[in-house]
Amino acid sequence: MAQKQEGLMYKKHPLRRVGNMIYYGSMADPYIIFMQVKESKTEQDLEIATKVSVELQRTAPDLRSRDRVVKRSEKDSLYAAMDVSAIWLERALSGK
Repeated sequence: MAQKQEGLMYKKHPLRRVGNMIYYGSMADPYIIFMQVKESKTEQDLEIATKVSVELQRTAPDLRSRDRVVKRSEKDSLYAAMDVSAIWLERALSGK
């Protein structure tokens, strides 16, 4: 029997949003992606991200928060942020 996945999945990894913060990946894995929408604009009653901070972070609980960040970048859209996030997470989890 297939296992039921709850919540959003993007390229086989969980995607969770809390306010303007987005977590991509599983805390059970050694790395996750943390995204934060810094700026947005409204177009036709729809809020569109115009500045998104992206961080590849280690999930080890014994590390201090500043030591967890492996890579950091800023993108001008959520699409660009998700694109780089998927690449970074796959590379980090595969050990490349």
